Amino acid sequence: MSDVFAPVLRQSLTDDLAQRIRQLIETSGYGAGDRLPTIAEMARRFGVGHPTLREALKKLETLGVLDIRHGSGVYVGKNHNTLLVSNPVFVGSVSRKLLVDLIEARIPIELKSVSLAAEHATGEHLGEMRSLLAHAEENLEDDDVLSATNMAFHRQIALASGNTVLAQLLEVLSSLFQQEQRLILDIFGSRRKDHFEHVGILQALEDRDPALAVTRMRSHLEGVREVLLKWDPNATPVR
Repeated sequence: MSDVFAPVLRQSLTDDLAQRIRQLIETSGYGAGDRLPTIAEMARRFGVGHPTLREALKKLETLGVLDIRHGSGVYVGKNHNTLLVSNPVFVGSVSRKLLVDLIEARIPIELKSVSLAAEHATGEHLGEMRSLLAHAEENLEDDDVLSATNMAFHRQIALASGNTVLAQLLEVLSSLFQQEQRLILDIFGSRRKDHFEHVGILQALEDRDPALAVTRMRSHLEGVREVLLKWDPNATPVR
């Protein structure tokens, strides 16, 4: 019973600090590209150690709120208005239900995103998607690189949708659940099939065909969901 009430102060402090840094940006009138106080000064103001502050800054950088330039300082990022959600705390190993819940949360976001992207994606957006898929194809045997590149492809689609909230929601989901996304790749198994489906989605976007893009994205994500539902974590554990 005592383990249930074990302190989680480090995680809570990091999330709280990230929120306070966001408040600093908003209340002090900082805009994109503006330089924030030094790390030493912020640590002193917030009354925290440098490692804890750096952890909070890194979280904000991942979400695009900050731009950390080594040797120069910490700057307000282009996406400083992005949503900020505290990291969830899960006890024990990742469950099948959590992974299914994650995919089910992504499905409505990504179906709407890909539909809009088929209409609004620019040549630059499509070019970035092609580059990401080329990079993925070169790294089909490197799960860490492949997982990160695949999620970058999905985030690029959301960005190409032109809907800021959809893009931010997927950014938050992918940032908070990086480990879980990596496990889904392990469970899904076929890297080449996964890649082939991504290529098909991109082709539909390049053809400016919203209906086909939605059909292919739905088939892709629901296919992952079906694999997860059949997964037996006891028979086939993942790291």
